[in-house]
Amino acid sequence: MKTKELSIIIYNIVVILSVMYATQPLQPLLAKEFDVSIVKSSQFTAVIMLFLAIAPIIYGYILERVNAKRVLLIASVILAITNTCLAFSSSYEMFLTIRTIEAMVIPAILTSSMSILANIDKINVKLNMSIYVASTVFGGLVGRVFSGYIASTFGWQMVFLSLSFASIIGLFLITRLRFDAQAHLTKATIKDITHILRDKRFTVIYLLMFSIFFVFVGVLNILPFRLKELDPTTSESQIGLLYLGYGIGIVVSLYIHRIINFFNKEMRAILFGIAIFLISTTLYIVENPLIIFLNVFLFCLGMFIVHTVSTRIANSLKESQKSLTSGMYLSFYYIGGTVGSIIPPMFYQLYGWDETIYLCMFLLFIIFIFVYLNRKIFKAYN
Repeated sequence: MKTKELSIIIYNIVVILSVMYATQPLQPLLAKEFDVSIVKSSQFTAVIMLFLAIAPIIYGYILERVNAKRVLLIASVILAITNTCLAFSSSYEMFLTIRTIEAMVIPAILTSSMSILANIDKINVKLNMSIYVASTVFGGLVGRVFSGYIASTFGWQMVFLSLSFASIIGLFLITRLRFDAQAHLTKATIKDITHILRDKRFTVIYLLMFSIFFVFVGVLNILPFRLKELDPTTSESQIGLLYLGYGIGIVVSLYIHRIINFFNKEMRAILFGIAIFLISTTLYIVENPLIIFLNVFLFCLGMFIVHTVSTRIANSLKESQKSLTSGMYLSFYYIGGTVGSIIPPMFYQLYGWDETIYLCMFLLFIIFIFVYLNRKIFKAYN
């Protein structure tokens, strides 16, 4: 394994995911700073989710392939500039426009990073992909926790200046990367997409992940506002600590083989994950901040079991067109996240916390029944 190259890619993935999720614990603060609603402040995360959903397909039509190292270099420059500009944003419109620019480059960075990890050591591709997943989870954790701490201690502007500095370090590291291969992008056609969706197994997996990520992003987006509602003195640093439970995803991604072996069948593991996710979603009704904090660990455990096992199944159902089936999986996943960044905050603003949780519980109950009734079509892959 090329340890140097692997370390450089992991560092940059962590930076990118930190950029993605840094705004989440800051949403109440940014909503107050720019005098906007909960729904509008949630769009700082939603815009990146949207581009992650549509960019792989759009980019596939614009570019057949890209030089992975060059993409990482250009993107690091853009992120260093945009995060500096975010720190000096004086209006909601300016902040959202800059986040949109970041959203346009992040999918290309993740695609290039995955391509490099898949090619630097072809003997350990599966291990590298597990490291990729663990790195994205760790990046999401770092972005949420440290942005809360930095905002409380030094101000929200320093969050984005520190991310800009991290991008500059990443730029320096990428110049030392010994890799010059091409990253191939997916070019989907309507015929290819409809052919895949005719296979009910893909439909089940795609709808499952749309629903799971809808609830996951929706709840985590409005959770900072809920904590402020329960205790107005809650600081951004305390809100950031709320996301420590996200780290359970690292453990799940690295030990997923043992989890599946424990249940003997992959679909059993998925149903168990949905059940845990539903139970933990229900527990958010409790008004005790400590219980809410502990519940995030259970919430993330259920989500990451479903997500990690579903990814394995989606990538094993079809020998051909693996890049397309994986791309469609991520599109459904992030579309769910995009809609989850908008609908639950709207519901919360109109009807309140409990009603929003009831909505999420209802959706999870429906998807649990749907997956359970269709579990037998996956028998060959159990």
